[in-house]
Amino acid sequence: MENFVVSARKYRPATFDSVIGQEHITQTLKNAIKQNQVAHAFLFCGPRGVGKTTCARILAKTINCTNISADSEACNECESCKAFNGNGSFNIYELDAASNNSVEDIRSLSEQVRYAPQGAKYKIYIIDEVHMLSAQAFNAFLKTLEEPPPYAKFILATTERHKILPTILSRCQVFDFHRIKIEDAVKQLKKIITSEGIVAEEEALHEIAQKADGAMRDALSIFDRIVSSTGKNITYKDVINNLNILDYDYYFKAVDRMIQKDLAEMLLLFDEVLSNGFDAQHFLSGFSDHIRNLTVCKYPNTLRLLEATPSVSEKFITQSKLCSNSILLNALNLLNKCELEYKSSKNQRLHVELTLMKLCHIQSVIDLKSEAADIKKKTPEQPVIPTSEIVEPTKPKLPEANTIKSVEQNLEIKNIVVKPLPPLIRPTSEISTQSKLEKLKQLVTVGKNENSLAEKTATIESSEESENNILTDEQFSTAINNYIEHLTSSGKKSLISIYKNAKFQVSENQIVEMILSSLHEKEMFEDDKVQITPFMRKIFGNQFEFKIIVNQSALPKKAFTAEEKFIVMSNKNPVLLDLRNVLGLEFE
Repeated sequence: MENFVVSARKYRPATFDSVIGQEHITQTLKNAIKQNQVAHAFLFCGPRGVGKTTCARILAKTINCTNISADSEACNECESCKAFNGNGSFNIYELDAASNNSVEDIRSLSEQVRYAPQGAKYKIYIIDEVHMLSAQAFNAFLKTLEEPPPYAKFILATTERHKILPTILSRCQVFDFHRIKIEDAVKQLKKIITSEGIVAEEEALHEIAQKADGAMRDALSIFDRIVSSTGKNITYKDVINNLNILDYDYYFKAVDRMIQKDLAEMLLLFDEVLSNGFDAQHFLSGFSDHIRNLTVCKYPNTLRLLEATPSVSEKFITQSKLCSNSILLNALNLLNKCELEYKSSKNQRLHVELTLMKLCHIQSVIDLKSEAADIKKKTPEQPVIPTSEIVEPTKPKLPEANTIKSVEQNLEIKNIVVKPLPPLIRPTSEISTQSKLEKLKQLVTVGKNENSLAEKTATIESSEESENNILTDEQFSTAINNYIEHLTSSGKKSLISIYKNAKFQVSENQIVEMILSSLHEKEMFEDDKVQITPFMRKIFGNQFEFKIIVNQSALPKKAFTAEEKFIVMSNKNPVLLDLRNVLGLEFE
């Protein structure tokens, strides 16, 4: 029985041209060899399974070859090449830094560097996983790496470049290896199945390459596993069953259910996925990738981003034509949000099902928003009535409450902004019959600035000079209320609070005593005195004055604590005391 050799070793590249997906590096190395400009230290960085160590071996073999070809490839015929191919070269050393990472190991390497190569031009050291060296080992290696003998070459390889000391990086030529593209991996797999006499579906090979996630070694390991399971005939079904991959047909069906708004079939499809042993989060991730692929298919210049076989690509293109951009974008947003919140959800299945329900009604939501936007654009704006023509409207007869609610609900559904009706305009014949106080209140309501208000008030006073001009409580109360309304339009809330809480007492000689609760309120009133005093004098005459009295005890005490508020409320409604006693409530 022959010893089995895994495909990753059996089909390992032996020349620069056979390296997969790293042309930017292999061409640079070949040019350096051709021009005799090979550096003394290289650092190969990149993810696992992309050819770092393989390129290091090919480079070591090529620069020691005594008969390099015209395209800078090793001849495989000279003594050095034969010794390397037979793993018997004394001039090429491979060191695993993961298990030889101490200072003593690096010192031993430095001692070996002193001796010249035997039967070759260079002495080459390949150090794999170099990031595993300790800080002390790196420091011990610095001097040797910076000034090695002319015959010494160092090739370092690592998967974690960020762990390498900057002093090491500055002494090396750094090459970054790329992930293997899916199409490149599929090409290599096709070569292998041809040489091995294996029949495989293209979709199966594509799924293997996709599962490898850019690592050719992983793709070959998966390939060996599938061959061991299925034999010489590999199908797409065999691959997805062996690798526990959810069939893309489920996602095509899910999108069809979403377009058709078929909620019941969508939930049954998800139940089938769970019944087959697949995780719900795995379904969410695959569904998001499927929506992403549909979005990519919407634009011709992004179609190359779709990583799928030609037959599957046709399915994606066909289905993408049935979905609008807004549906795909909103669906991708919902799936991404569901996937982020999946682990923190207590009922994970319900969490996913709720997202699927939203996906089935996503088109209805988009249509409603579009319709509401159209209605809002078509709604005419209300005409603006000049302020000088508006007077206080009479109270119209109100419709029943049920009618109002039904109208408001209908308007809210259609997203119509309800604007107030313009105030009614009274005929001028009614204005002449109004009393002095009514005219004053009307003019204050209409006026928006103090100058126009004072002028109209003075007109009333001059037209009724024959009337008694003695200041009464009713007149002052009306005037101060009108002034408060003027302050409301100005947004001066602090002054409004002071005037509402203050006590006023009208005395003789046009003097009003105003009782305030604090010196701070008095200071605020003094600042506003230049506004309110002219306002009152134009109504009650130039003899009008304010007399300020600060007396906190004269004002009613406000309820601040919970108990005080409850006492005030219980005085108005004694039933609260009975309720408190029945429930046995106490204040905290």
